[in-house]
Amino acid sequence: MSTSVATFPNPSQDFISLCQSQLSLLTTRLKPDWTGIYLTQENKEGTQTNLIPVVFYPPTDNDWSRDNPQNLVLADSSYSFKDLPGLPGGNLAGIDLNLEQTIIQSPEQPQNAPYQLVLPLMHQEVMIGFLVIERKHLPWQPEELTQVKTIARTLAIAGLLDRRQNWYQEQLTQQNLLKQQESDRLHDLFHQLRNPLTALRVFSKLLLKRLFKDEKSSAIVDNIIRESDHLEELIKSFDNDLENNSVNPNILTLNAATAVPSPSLNGANELTLVAVNVKDILEPLLVSAEPIAQEKGIELTSDIPQKLSDVYTNFQALREVLINLIDNAIKYTPKGGQIKIELGLLSVIEEKTYQGIAISDTGLGISPEDQEHIFERHYRGIQEKGDIMGSGLGLAIVKDLIDQMHGIIEVLSPIDAREKKGTKFLVWLPLHNQ
Repeated sequence: MSTSVATFPNPSQDFISLCQSQLSLLTTRLKPDWTGIYLTQENKEGTQTNLIPVVFYPPTDNDWSRDNPQNLVLADSSYSFKDLPGLPGGNLAGIDLNLEQTIIQSPEQPQNAPYQLVLPLMHQEVMIGFLVIERKHLPWQPEELTQVKTIARTLAIAGLLDRRQNWYQEQLTQQNLLKQQESDRLHDLFHQLRNPLTALRVFSKLLLKRLFKDEKSSAIVDNIIRESDHLEELIKSFDNDLENNSVNPNILTLNAATAVPSPSLNGANELTLVAVNVKDILEPLLVSAEPIAQEKGIELTSDIPQKLSDVYTNFQALREVLINLIDNAIKYTPKGGQIKIELGLLSVIEEKTYQGIAISDTGLGISPEDQEHIFERHYRGIQEKGDIMGSGLGLAIVKDLIDQMHGIIEVLSPIDAREKKGTKFLVWLPLHNQ
């Protein structure tokens, strides 16, 4: 019948306390000169199972103590593994784990040598370590061996349960982490859906004005607007359910086959960076943004040089960054305000040349207190109390994508120091081929 060796994470403080109490019991009843408990643990390469000292009597500075439970150090050299029968060099190489006997006794005792016992801590054919006990001048009696076996069995059962609990706790932590990651992915997805949905509604309303005499076409556009409103309400409702943790956990299980491909949803994957001309991304976005700004009574201007060097970035990720920044500028700029977008800025940062994109607005600005937190997920600051709807995810997505593209983002606010209003976001991306 084979015996397996269990190697698990660090023991809990409860198990260490149990070990201490059991050694105290042994010491009181059997008067040993020395006892020690060792647990099995694989080395980092997983090629060898070593024994890790946990608790000893008499106590030493090398015990696995309450104050430093992570400190895995060997016991006093006078009790090194090489002195233990069947445990050469402090590892399990060469020891037969198919043990028919519960106690390994020392071989013939040299004169003045201690009477030493090594008991495997084994339960249900799984060994978690060893209990070692010795007396210098007094042989072990049968009734004493029975007591030692009982304590070893207690430690084995408790240790195995402790390690199973540690494993389950680790699995639970990993599951909670995955659940949070998938929840964040869905939050990001819903946030990204709002931008094209807003554009769709604005374009539909503009089209409706042009078709006011064509009743059939107007009815179709009315349906588009109505369904767009319906879709926005559904997104808002589902997003609120996510925030309140009332969504079925099974819905949060996304995988590569079902997840919507989007750069902001792939934080665990490294973005592919290539040569990109920012103008190729910005100009189509302006075609969509200008009617939305006009509908709100905002003047949107841009300064785009004819010749623009390529930057080293990701096309889809940078597009998502600009969509969010432009959308925020339109959202928080009041009627009659101005938004300006500038390309072609250059700056040398830590001996590396960056090209900059500036997006400025004449909105109310961002307070110094809010500027410290605006890139945090779901943070809205003073806007939380305002009338403008938002999820507090846009700038968090922007910051994450810019970090993945090895870029830099800065925020300057207020721009107008006299009137204390206006905000400018600067996005710096490394030039290609430098």
